[in-house]
Amino acid sequence: MTPARHTFLSAATVIGVGLFTASGAIAQDYDLVILNGRVMDPETRYDAIANVGVKDGQIAAITKDDLSGTKTIDASGHLVTAGFIDQHFHWTRPVGYKLALRDGVTTAMDLEAGADGRFINEWYEMHAGRSQVNYGTASSHEFARAAVLDGHSGGFDAPGAVLSARGGKNWADGVVDLETGNEALGIIDQGLRLGAVGVASTVGYFPGATAREMFEVQRLGGSYDRATFVHTRYTPGTSTTTVNGIQEVLANAAALDVPLSVNHFNNDGWRQVQELIIGLQNQGYNIWGEYYPYAAGSTTINAAFVAPEVWIDELGNSYEETLQDPETGEFYHRARYEKDVVEDPTKQIILYKMPVEDIPAWVALPGVVMASDAMMVPGGWDQLPWDIAYEDIPNAHPRTAGSHGKSLRLAREHDIPLMHVLATFSYNVAKHLGDTGLKSMQIRGRMQEGMAADIVVLDPRNVIDNSDYYVGTLPTTGIPYVVVNGAVVVEDSKVRADVFPGEAIRFPVQEEGRFVPLDESVWARDNLNMPEASHEMFEDITAD
Repeated sequence: MTPARHTFLSAATVIGVGLFTASGAIAQDYDLVILNGRVMDPETRYDAIANVGVKDGQIAAITKDDLSGTKTIDASGHLVTAGFIDQHFHWTRPVGYKLALRDGVTTAMDLEAGADGRFINEWYEMHAGRSQVNYGTASSHEFARAAVLDGHSGGFDAPGAVLSARGGKNWADGVVDLETGNEALGIIDQGLRLGAVGVASTVGYFPGATAREMFEVQRLGGSYDRATFVHTRYTPGTSTTTVNGIQEVLANAAALDVPLSVNHFNNDGWRQVQELIIGLQNQGYNIWGEYYPYAAGSTTINAAFVAPEVWIDELGNSYEETLQDPETGEFYHRARYEKDVVEDPTKQIILYKMPVEDIPAWVALPGVVMASDAMMVPGGWDQLPWDIAYEDIPNAHPRTAGSHGKSLRLAREHDIPLMHVLATFSYNVAKHLGDTGLKSMQIRGRMQEGMAADIVVLDPRNVIDNSDYYVGTLPTTGIPYVVVNGAVVVEDSKVRADVFPGEAIRFPVQEEGRFVPLDESVWARDNLNMPEASHEMFEDITAD
């Protein structure tokens, strides 16, 4: 094992006008040229006014020389940089992608909830040739538990606690034994064999998972040199419990020397978590964390940590001040919570949990990635028409539409270096994933010749998020052009409906899996991997 260190759209629309022009019918050097923009690359720190030439889906030239092409964008006064990569994006459907594109996203992957390992092929086939952004998923720990503890078999992707509405809650509260544990690990392994980007674990939603189970899940991901992406235990929680939950997966990753992503650690205790992550990065571990620029989160009302015995009794919160219905804007009270959690257990809520004044500090953190944790809305899988007006989309958390725009605005308002923020959007996540061997990420997140032509053109002085907690689906403005694999998808701030250039972000399929079923001696070790001499010494001490 390599160490960790080191129904989609119908095509029918008219192309808009704006800065985008045709340069004539004569033969040209490039498919697309972007002229006179401020080109910024976080990896090399390149920052200069230059022209960009795109050919066959790749960046073919970055130069101060004159270029000509079949199509031209005049980017004067604008920034030209690598397309944004969102590793934590749950709304993997056309309308969700449409919002993401307006926020500058060229790659959107669900690496926290993921997809059922048995149906990874079907997930990728659903998107092939019909996606406007690059797409990817992970092999789901949660779905594997649901399969073996509740017999879940319908559907193949959804985030968080929605499974509780599909027949049983053993997936959340149940404890796997040797037999069911091996079966669940086998399902995760099947997904990894089929090319899933990594392992997705929402362990914070299933308190029944043991420490041994989490250790073996991370070991399995590491056997493929792939990361485990974790919504950790006790998140959200106190500054102590949140850190303790994250320390579990950090310790596992360090002991096993495997990659790890700590998802949305912008909760109580985030300062200590950042110190832990940076300390491990400085020792060469491929471990990273993510933030989103909001003081409130979003989940389903039946989440374990929202239950009154946790949220009210243990954490000292009140529903009246922290639990909001995004559809009405109203806050909950105990009686309404108890009614809705029974009648509509997968209803989305907004959960206020952090001080607003902390947000700029998250944007400025070194060594992190920005990931939106974008949530779908009612009807968002298949029922919403692609051409629905943004204001008519059912309300969602504003992070779905505005995370990148808000981070850019906060950077502008708080004098946070633009190059730093761009790195958290693109290069940082591409680097971490590329270091796991994922070739499609080794050519993304970089504004360099020879890289994939995923490009964003934005106005750093005027880009702004427009969504809030009451209207969470208004798109970011100030990002007039987005290019995916050389194709212009957002043109003059309008998402075209006739182009589907998205490519699969995926490992090659392998003929055989790598999971070796555990036996009872392994399952009972309880993490005590002492050498034989230590066992003998322990026996001598106990004999005395």
